[in-house]
Amino acid sequence: ELLEMVSKGGGENAILHHTQRNKKLFVRERLKLLLDDEFFLELSPLAGLNMPYGDVPAAGCLTGIGKICGVWCVFVANDATVKGGTIYPIGVKKQLRAQEIAMQNRLLSVYLTDSGGAFLPLQSELFPDKSHGGRVFYNEAIMSAMRIPQVAVVCGSCVAGGAYVPTMAEEAVIIDKIGTLFLAGPPLVKAATGEYVSPEDLGGAKLHSKVSGCSDHFASSEKEAYECIRNVISTLNYDPLPENVIEHDSPLYSSDELLGLAPQDYRCTLPVKLILSRLMDGSRFQEFKANYGTTLVTGFGHVEGHLVGIVANNGELSHDASLKGSHFVQLCSQRSIPILFFQNTAPHTAEPTSISQAEAHSNRLKAQASMMAAVACAAVPKITIVIGGCYGSESYIMCGRSFSPNFLFLWPNARVALVDSRHFFIVPQAGDNDCTGDEAELKHLKEKLEEESSAFYSSARLWDDGIILPQNTRKV
Repeated sequence: ELLEMVSKGGGENAILHHTQRNKKLFVRERLKLLLDDEFFLELSPLAGLNMPYGDVPAAGCLTGIGKICGVWCVFVANDATVKGGTIYPIGVKKQLRAQEIAMQNRLLSVYLTDSGGAFLPLQSELFPDKSHGGRVFYNEAIMSAMRIPQVAVVCGSCVAGGAYVPTMAEEAVIIDKIGTLFLAGPPLVKAATGEYVSPEDLGGAKLHSKVSGCSDHFASSEKEAYECIRNVISTLNYDPLPENVIEHDSPLYSSDELLGLAPQDYRCTLPVKLILSRLMDGSRFQEFKANYGTTLVTGFGHVEGHLVGIVANNGELSHDASLKGSHFVQLCSQRSIPILFFQNTAPHTAEPTSISQAEAHSNRLKAQASMMAAVACAAVPKITIVIGGCYGSESYIMCGRSFSPNFLFLWPNARVALVDSRHFFIVPQAGDNDCTGDEAELKHLKEKLEEESSAFYSSARLWDDGIILPQNTRKV
């Protein structure tokens, strides 16, 4: 339901205003004209959900991955039906993440610009810092230096900072009558000088194609503009990745059964191999150190014909499990095999109460630190799926967000937190009359932790690359 709501941008009235009054295509229709096929992996579609920017997701832009002319591309497309495409802090974060993916994976970038620029009342969260709006332009320059092509279509208003995105791209197309490009629009000219000037005269397609040279291609319609961009991409001499069709088997068990296997209670864990058998080609899995450190499952298998290493939680990350994980991750790095991490970290055991328990605790920490270092230094692609709980230091060891996996996805049941609120403490039930001030405070903290550990809370803040349905995991 949430994805359906988000797919409607600013809502039906906003889409009508955009398409009928302004005579523009909806952002998702633009993508259909650009892409080779219907496959489009939308990144963090729920970013901004229920955040304090209004009643719709406030990212104001759509990001994702798809193919043009056989070349994998990252897309950053403003959605002008969401507050006129105005850039909010979460929208900046979303654009920067898309650029990070483009740089890390050397993917061509396509910008569809239709933006009212930065939302000025939040300028302190948008402008001054290293990770704010100016970083978008810095990244464009760095990508050019890395010889990663970038192209842009000016398919609406591009005001203020939004104007730099197409002008810093290698080639830009501007669309007649609807594409405009200026640092300050007609209202500011009127306020500053008293002069009225039309958007077309100030920064329209003809001016930028004939006079300023800010645009490299003039298009008389949106359809023509996207045909032009496809032609541009075909001349970039940026070879598509070799994608031989690899014959592969489907899992022996239906992926739909993952809906019934997604963990909902993290006080115990189900055997993770039940999940792997519904994800791997032919349900085949060559396990590594099967009888040692069994609370972590490691081994090799294929997904859609691609050889991968698997590191999957199967209980508490013990001393032996951590040593096994460290060894296996190093093997994958040495053999240049990508790694898939399946996170379902178990709650921590009680603190040590004796010297022998303290020694065991210290040895486990040392082994976990070894695995953490191996994961951080493994020079292979890493993809992390949070299939259950993601708690504390074990989330780092299992390649959580702070360890920069190439992609991180959550199942809808996932929980992401420093601690599991359900194992944190016990408080009286609501309605107990003897609830002291301290207990009330603890109860409030527990409720806060419960809310903030939700997969939807995480995804709204772009702590991941999106929530995916369990049965779509192989495809993603």
